[in-house]
Amino acid sequence: MPENDLVLRAARKGRTERTPVWLMRQAGRFDPAYRAIRRSAPLPLEELFRTPDLAAEISLLPQRLGVDAIIFFQDILTPLAPMGAEFVFRPGPLLTSPIRTARDVDALRQFDPAEELEFVSQTLRRLKRALNDELPLLGFAGAPLTLAFFLIEGGSPTTGAAHTRSLMSENPGLLHRLLGMLADVTAAYLKLQIEAGVDAVQLFESAANMVSRTEYEQFAHPYQIRVISKLATNVPVILFVKDQPFVDLMADTGADVLSIASCVDLAGARAQVGDRVAIQGNVDHRLLAAGPCEQIDAAVRACIRAGGHTGHILNLGNGLLSETPFDNVCRMIETARTFRVRGTGAPAAAR
Repeated sequence: MPENDLVLRAARKGRTERTPVWLMRQAGRFDPAYRAIRRSAPLPLEELFRTPDLAAEISLLPQRLGVDAIIFFQDILTPLAPMGAEFVFRPGPLLTSPIRTARDVDALRQFDPAEELEFVSQTLRRLKRALNDELPLLGFAGAPLTLAFFLIEGGSPTTGAAHTRSLMSENPGLLHRLLGMLADVTAAYLKLQIEAGVDAVQLFESAANMVSRTEYEQFAHPYQIRVISKLATNVPVILFVKDQPFVDLMADTGADVLSIASCVDLAGARAQVGDRVAIQGNVDHRLLAAGPCEQIDAAVRACIRAGGHTGHILNLGNGLLSETPFDNVCRMIETARTFRVRGTGAPAAAR
């Protein structure tokens, strides 16, 4: 166990002296140190991900801010290149030949992550050495439906996602075949990360906001279950679902931690799932970007009160926006580290 094991204890539904905090996209464009590295190493983003020394250096930047976990610097699209669908970033992700027909799906291939994604293992091993058991290291992957949206649209899915929606309605069997392939690849990719030493993994359903509940039940939920069931590990699994209130479905996937969107009341979600799972979230990432600081403080404290220092990891409801002021991020982390809820057995914060 890392010296600071707050995130892992919270992930296992335990009480913690304070509520641990880390932030989705915490190693990224909001940070002046990240921008400085990008200027000194002007590589295309896809090459930066494949350069273990730089990827590890970027991953570690948030450590100086006081976060309670490090998530490695990579993209959810990484495992698609060995399948035959390589994205480049110019600046957003682009796929030359989107996957839209049965022939396209048939052309995708399974692969051995240990051989094709060795740079991921190298990055994680560097991080484990650098962290020296001080903080937990988190791995992650995109969930199958989210990856399918990117593959079918040929880039970041926009409102409407016409090609994916067409496949859902006109050829759902083909979409299910693609999702099955992606579930197996995703599980193998997460196993690679676990074998390389990560302490927990997060599954990102980042396209959930683009589907209805019925579509989610048909095309997302079964494949989340398929991925998580294949891991069969004592490493905690966090499930993130973007901007949807599907807490009941999330709790039925086998995930250990539910990363709750800002549109969901955290206390209500906790009441809904009871003590079956831990909770992560859910300060509004837009509030963090826009402020003012007093409202950020209030939102962080309210979130911590709802979690009660038990089975709760403080995070955002979505990833950090690139325009988020660096000082706002530091303020959120500092507030989280100093605030205590009265009546939980932990001392109140000094005021």
